[in-house]
Amino acid sequence: MINSDDPLEVQVAKQAKIIEALVRRAGRQNDVGSSAYSAFQSAIALQGQIWAKTRDLERASNELELLRFDRERTQKNLADALSVMEGGFALFTNGRLQVCNDLFKTLLPDITDKILPDLSVADYFQAVRNSSHIVTRDDKTRRNLRRAGNATPGSALISFVLEVVGDRWFQISQQHASADNIVVLQTEITDIVRKNRTEKDLLIDRHAHYLQAAIDHMSLGICTFSNAGTVMIHNARFCELLGLPFVLAQDGTKFSRILRFIKENYEVSADGLNANDGWSRKLRREGRLRERLRHRSGNVLDLHVHLLPDQGFLVDIKDVTLESRTTAMLEKRVQERTSELTRANAQMTEQYQEQARVEEELRLAKEEAEAAVSSKTRFLAAASHDLLQPINAAKLLISTLRDMSQGTNMESMVERLDGSFNSMETLLHALLDISRLESTGSGLSPSDFCLGTIMQTVIEDQEPIARKKGVQLDMVPSTVWVRSDQRYLLRSIQNLVVNAIQYTEKGRVLIGCRRRGDKVVLEVWDTGIGISHRDQKRVFEEFTRAENVPPGSGMGLGLSIVDRTCRHLGHKVGVRSKPNVGSVFSIEMDVIEERPMITAPSPDVKSDQFADMDVIALVVENDPDVLFATVQKLDSWGASVLGAQSTMEALEMVRDLGMPPDIILADYQLDGHATGIETIQAVRAETGFHVPAIMITANRSASLVDTGSVHDFTVLPKPVELSRLRSLIGWKTRVSPEREPPSPTKVSDDARHA
Repeated sequence: MINSDDPLEVQVAKQAKIIEALVRRAGRQNDVGSSAYSAFQSAIALQGQIWAKTRDLERASNELELLRFDRERTQKNLADALSVMEGGFALFTNGRLQVCNDLFKTLLPDITDKILPDLSVADYFQAVRNSSHIVTRDDKTRRNLRRAGNATPGSALISFVLEVVGDRWFQISQQHASADNIVVLQTEITDIVRKNRTEKDLLIDRHAHYLQAAIDHMSLGICTFSNAGTVMIHNARFCELLGLPFVLAQDGTKFSRILRFIKENYEVSADGLNANDGWSRKLRREGRLRERLRHRSGNVLDLHVHLLPDQGFLVDIKDVTLESRTTAMLEKRVQERTSELTRANAQMTEQYQEQARVEEELRLAKEEAEAAVSSKTRFLAAASHDLLQPINAAKLLISTLRDMSQGTNMESMVERLDGSFNSMETLLHALLDISRLESTGSGLSPSDFCLGTIMQTVIEDQEPIARKKGVQLDMVPSTVWVRSDQRYLLRSIQNLVVNAIQYTEKGRVLIGCRRRGDKVVLEVWDTGIGISHRDQKRVFEEFTRAENVPPGSGMGLGLSIVDRTCRHLGHKVGVRSKPNVGSVFSIEMDVIEERPMITAPSPDVKSDQFADMDVIALVVENDPDVLFATVQKLDSWGASVLGAQSTMEALEMVRDLGMPPDIILADYQLDGHATGIETIQAVRAETGFHVPAIMITANRSASLVDTGSVHDFTVLPKPVELSRLRSLIGWKTRVSPEREPPSPTKVSDDARHA
């Protein structure tokens, strides 16, 4: 029934009510009860309860007295604390004044009577705002007072400074102690403000002293003017440069008097300082002015006027007499130089026009040269076939004639004829190679291939020549892969081997490769006559031979073709040699990743060289002389030959034969637009049989070799190597014609014969 959280007065009052109710209940029970003993028991119980409640009441009364004593003591301590505070203090609870000290009341004497308990915060700051003892009445102070009067619980701290009469300064701070309490503090800061003011004045005086000292030591003439246009600070250099009288250099002198002196003694521009009062408006509009003053003595001064933040201005003067004279001298020199440059420009214009004329002539000459090169290229493309056709026919006929003259008195003459023809053929090939390399777009077709393949081809081609001369020709096998033009690299290696055999008597020639990191060096060693150190630098030039080379040993084109070819291919050519010991020629190339290669069986030159051919060969050649020579040669080898000049004629012969031929030998370029490819395809289609085929042509393009890989025929260049042709026919006719077309890697082994 009694809440322990209630104040003690409330608890005592509730206990008194309970006791009174119990007494009344006991009285009613005595009146109603019929038994005296029951009444006595009730009285005893009631008396016990009364004594318990009385003890509780006395204890609560004692606690209440202690609390009252503590409160009075706390209030006395608070009053003592407030009285000894150096500043004013006030506590507002729920926006009403609860307690304050005397300093808070007496800060502003004219509002002391208004500071009473229960005064609101807004009324207090309104009274402060209206007090006559407030000195600072600017807008900022008014806003701060209004903001403090309108503060609500939870607002941020408000602090500002007030100046009161008597040069006294107070900092007013208002902060929230809790949700309902606001504390206002008045802290006097008069000593701090006065001390700062004194220090500021001292600092300003010190800076003025430093400024004057700095100005006095400047090479410029300096003078500052107030916003009223009077002299404030100046240095002696200012008076010295202007020649200013002493009376005009005193503090407080008007700028107008100094300006009048300047106008009387110096030349001034009409739109500058000489423009009455227009200079002052221009200064305030632009912030600066510049004037050049010229004295009759020849001195030149630069005068600059700068606007200052307080609307005063600063004038600085600099002696530019030397600079002005230097500028005038430079301007004169510039004029003279400009005149010289004008004349030089005219000469350069004439030279440019002459150069343009020469360049136009060079352009025309270049076009003529390019046209000549293009014409030569077209001529080579067109004439190579016509040149090689009779060479091929003559080679076949001479070979046939040599076979027929064996054992007769004509044998030696035919041998000499064969040798002369071979020299002519070699020279013709060299000239064609040089022309192709010099022509625009020399036809280089780089590809990836095994270096050992073309090395083997060179060995097979040159082995009969070496054996005939008594030279031992050996090769170290290699499986290194390189990227180069297969046909031109083959010709280069062949030239090196031919030279080695030619200049070696009863010795040895060795071809092999050495690995050097990511490079491979192909080397051709011989035990021949060697080359002197002086000649080693010139043997790669055209039509140049070493001094120890016997007469009639060639035209000196082979090594120049090797050097030029390798430069086009990006290979490095080298030579090491010692006279009467031998030579080593080398070609350095980049090594590429080795590829898997399906090795096709190589034609056996020796086994097929003297064996009779028991084959039916279809020869398609539009040139009658070449056709006749080819037929005669194949016939001398024991073959049955069908000779045709066109595809239609070849098909008629095959129909008359009633069976497919064993091999087709076709020229690429037939009459009109017909080609040997069409002939091969037509014969295979007519017979329903995959007849082996060899394309014998003067066309050396890489695209034709690729076409041969696709259509399964081998390309041999004209003039054809007879030993190569015979062995290739024997090899192809031994392979089953029903075979599937070989892979490009396998066909490339055939294509190496080209």
